[in-house]
Amino acid sequence: MGSPWVSSSSSLWVTLGQASNVAQLVGVDALGLISMVVQAALAARRHRDACMQLAQHVELVGGLLRELELAELMRREASRRPLEQLGSALRRCYALVTACQDCGYLRRLLLGARMADELRAAQHEIDMFIRLIPLISLVDNSTNTRRVQQAAEQVDGVITEGSNHRVRFPTRVLDTTEVHVQGARELCYVGELPSVPGLQEQKTLDNKELVEFCMRTGEYYPGFTEFTYFQIVDATDNFSEKRYLGSGGFATAYKGQLPHGLVVGIKRFDHRAKLSDFSNELQLARLRHTNVIRLLGWCIHGEERILIYKFMHNGALDHHIFDRIKGPLLDWSKRLKIIKGLVEGLVYLHKHPMLSIVHRDLKPNNILLDCDMTPKVSDFGSAKTLSPDVTEERTRRVVGTSGYIAPEYASRGVYSLKSDVFSFGILVLETISGQKNTVLDKRGDTVGDLVRDAWCMWKDRRVHELVDRSLGHGYDIAEVAMYAQVALLCAQEDPTDRPTMTDVAAMLSSESTRLPMEPKQPTVLSEGSAGEGTYMSQSSRTIDITITSSATVLTRVRIIVDPEV
Repeated sequence: MGSPWVSSSSSLWVTLGQASNVAQLVGVDALGLISMVVQAALAARRHRDACMQLAQHVELVGGLLRELELAELMRREASRRPLEQLGSALRRCYALVTACQDCGYLRRLLLGARMADELRAAQHEIDMFIRLIPLISLVDNSTNTRRVQQAAEQVDGVITEGSNHRVRFPTRVLDTTEVHVQGARELCYVGELPSVPGLQEQKTLDNKELVEFCMRTGEYYPGFTEFTYFQIVDATDNFSEKRYLGSGGFATAYKGQLPHGLVVGIKRFDHRAKLSDFSNELQLARLRHTNVIRLLGWCIHGEERILIYKFMHNGALDHHIFDRIKGPLLDWSKRLKIIKGLVEGLVYLHKHPMLSIVHRDLKPNNILLDCDMTPKVSDFGSAKTLSPDVTEERTRRVVGTSGYIAPEYASRGVYSLKSDVFSFGILVLETISGQKNTVLDKRGDTVGDLVRDAWCMWKDRRVHELVDRSLGHGYDIAEVAMYAQVALLCAQEDPTDRPTMTDVAAMLSSESTRLPMEPKQPTVLSEGSAGEGTYMSQSSRTIDITITSSATVLTRVRIIVDPEV
């Protein structure tokens, strides 16, 4: 006798399958499916909030997949199986979201209240892949991958680690793959982050993929338009030196003027740029805020990959606060305006309705100033997104600049919204003082000399000594003390001690200049120099991950991490 659950679920999926032609999506790759799910969610008319939340989680999976070499992972048995099931899960997500675009009476009658439950179940399923994908990237080409067990068993319920949700499934085949990874040191790290064997280089830029992605982005975000290569060459006088603004990372910036007189900033990516370097910047197309740089368009022509931005006439913040001539022109009121603008911009990024954005490389060079000295957060090449239910993530590719990187990110690769809060604290101290923050790595420094000096001055009520001398006496000492205290709270070593950017906004908008919280004293530097990164002793660890879905196969991946010999 068939299970009522099976009968009910089958009729539902037959209805959805007929409505959205899910079978036709079998040949679409994961990234293509992710884009389709996100676009379908934007057009949802029923259960819109649930659809948008599901799209956020699906988009997070896309961000993880873009960090990996999919073609290589699909060639390995251990990683191919879960990625194939990811494709099935994404097709089901697409069917659900597409069905929510139809408000017809018959569709409502067939689906009823089950749709909301199915959307929640789909989100839980996607969350399992979010946890799995970083782990399967540990699999090395040289590892001995073998199938050790394949047997039928009844699975009454599966509880995913880190989740309170229980999902029930009918009988199905259990496929367990055991993978041994030698010397995966990142699991017990103390010191410099090591590279993980077998982790492929990020995928190089592919013109066809990028053109399609840019065109889709332009369809959903008006104002993001395509420029011809001829227009770019003409605007920059063929990338002449007089139009050169600077270089950094994997791109060169130029000033350009379009035929109708609009002055723009043009970022020309070089041949070393990877897919993530370009695609991360494309996040700007969907961002609209006074304190975030505006992305206007794109151009892809042969080997040329170019992005076009609104031009910032006063350049980067570091050209002002660290300059002997421009520094005195940046009076206290203008510095306050810059700090407040940065707060508003970061609150917007961290509280974005789709996904929270962690910039990961906040520094004066990446804060641009327009003709009114309004600050704009720019350079999102290192940015990452976090779904609302994820507080932090970990990476093996630490990017950023010494002096601005949060301690937990620099040492362990852990980043969160609090990583940007730390960088913001450093930016505020540098804006107040006109001095750079220097980190003395060999003496166990985690926050930098400016933070330690500022804390001593604040504690001893000598905060006037922190202020840039070029300001003279043109400032309110109580106001400076409050901003310095907020900056020190943001630059604390433990991320749990730091406020959120929303908290920062509330503190700075308070009528009182006295804050109830006091920053902790930074760790005292060790004497002498520290040696190279050291590692804790290791023993084998076993990580069991179970992928569950409404498919006919339940895949369990066991990763055994052995110490390096």
